[in-house]
Amino acid sequence: MKKITTAKKNHKALSKTEKKQIWQKASQQRLTVGLDLGDAESCYHILDDVAATVSTGRLLTTKTGLKSLFEKMPSSRVALEVGTHSPWVSRLLAGLGHEVIVANPHKVRLITQSMKKNDRIDAEQLARLARVDPKLLSPIRHRGEVAQADLAVIRARAGLVEARTGLINTARGLVKPFGERLKSCDADQVGEGLQEGLSEAVCTAVEPLLRSVEAVTEQIRVYDGEIEAIAKRYPEVELLRQVYGVGQLIALTFVLTIEDPSRFEHSREVGPFLGLTPKQGESGERQPQLGITKAGDQLLRSLLVQGAHCLLRKGAPESDLRIWGMEKMEKGGKNAKRRAIVGVARKLAVLLHRLWVTGEVYDPLYNQKQKGKQAGRAAA
Repeated sequence: MKKITTAKKNHKALSKTEKKQIWQKASQQRLTVGLDLGDAESCYHILDDVAATVSTGRLLTTKTGLKSLFEKMPSSRVALEVGTHSPWVSRLLAGLGHEVIVANPHKVRLITQSMKKNDRIDAEQLARLARVDPKLLSPIRHRGEVAQADLAVIRARAGLVEARTGLINTARGLVKPFGERLKSCDADQVGEGLQEGLSEAVCTAVEPLLRSVEAVTEQIRVYDGEIEAIAKRYPEVELLRQVYGVGQLIALTFVLTIEDPSRFEHSREVGPFLGLTPKQGESGERQPQLGITKAGDQLLRSLLVQGAHCLLRKGAPESDLRIWGMEKMEKGGKNAKRRAIVGVARKLAVLLHRLWVTGEVYDPLYNQKQKGKQAGRAAA
């Protein structure tokens, strides 16, 4: 409560003393603003067209607080870091007519690895980098408000699934030291009935956990119903579900996360965007095998990996993706299976984007058929 009161006081002082100077400068030139977003209050730094500081200060991280500074300001360039508040703040500022740049802090070492770091300095660094060249900030693009709301339902469901997994693991872990075990079953089948045959002491410990798992499973089913309704609003989902291993959840999450397929000039760019490509650390003749970058959306990346597991499991139908993955696994070597799964997940992302862009009917063995035709022509 103290912080908010302080922010209000600072804001009132700024509105009386510095705002007049900002409007006078703004009427003559285009300004560049660095905005370091905080949960309760944010710090800003304003530069003029010759990189001189016009004003610095703090304001409340609310719609009213931001409007009080930016609503009357002529169209300016505003740079801010991606974070919890950046989606709605970027939409608000863009709606007020400003050019908004949302920086990826993980790729801006000048900010993340600075030896002298605070909100005021970060705001100034954002402003100066944005003024020189926005590309230095590795800008990202937030999805629209509707897509964000729909994706929030999927993320909420994922949170419950993770919580349920934790409860089940805890219950199984508590039972084993007594020399007993919970019966094996799918997560959505775990409930109070699973304690049948266990000792009284064990039942006392795990019964509340199992009851909680049942309640969480019921809520997950509610989310499943909502997700099914949301999917009907996106016809692209059925197009992507042509691929074996891609269910409604994976397809919808892909569509909502990417949102606009035209943002990628080539489908192969989707792999790096989702962090499914290896890191690079080459130096001279050294070419170490590194893990994937894990950049981008973690939820979609994990769902694509699940899809890859499904494609490579025993009994899955033959497809170009499966054949490629199985060949990678058969080559052996350390972590061959894991690398094959990640590789299939990356190719799956590329394939889904390609299907989305072209609207083609999916042929799972297209590459194999092409090889057969080429071999036939060569033999003739």
